[in-house]
Amino acid sequence: MKTNEELQKDVLEAINWEPLLNASEIGVIVNDGVVTLTGIVDSYAKKEEAENAAKSVAGVKVVVEKIDVRLDKISGKKDDKEIADDLIKVVKWNSQIPKEKIRAKVEEGWVTLEGEVEWNYQREAAYDIAKYQYGVKGVTNNISIIINKDQIERETIERAFRRNLFLDDSNITVEVSDNNVTLKGVVPSWMQKDKAEKIAWKAHGVQDINNQLKVEYNY
Repeated sequence: MKTNEELQKDVLEAINWEPLLNASEIGVIVNDGVVTLTGIVDSYAKKEEAENAAKSVAGVKVVVEKIDVRLDKISGKKDDKEIADDLIKVVKWNSQIPKEKIRAKVEEGWVTLEGEVEWNYQREAAYDIAKYQYGVKGVTNNISIIINKDQIERETIERAFRRNLFLDDSNITVEVSDNNVTLKGVVPSWMQKDKAEKIAWKAHGVQDINNQLKVEYNY
């Protein structure tokens, strides 16, 4: 296994590698594979980017995110109406999002998304738009997936896992109950845990995924 110092160094380098981030803004504390991120950034997108960078490092088992979002004093603060207006403008030109089915409210810089869509990629597209808007301090994605009467085929998800070059599916178990999918087992990295979930979301009829995959890394 990597020592705490080695893992901390790798996480800091991964954060510094991302063009959006500045490693000097973010603190990294490591204890037996548990990584805690601290610091202050000027956008919600940076906060999430730092978390994703940490998850991409081999040896990271859990990421605890304690980064605060504080707006740049020079750029100034946007009020909730300005943030909402910006969201409306951007959503209007995005072809992936069914605009009539999604609602957004903004309260003290925090955006809450609501509504129903047919596919998870539409849900994620709305989230991505919200998180990149200046002035946003956080995003709660309450958009739900419309229940599809089609039965989810467990075998199609398992075949999709086997086809993927970057996913070791040997220790992944797929369970299906109605429109819900549960993933169980052990994977060597957080990246593979995340990849498995993203692949499963592409199965037709999936409404919810319970990702119980554990990350166990052998150095």
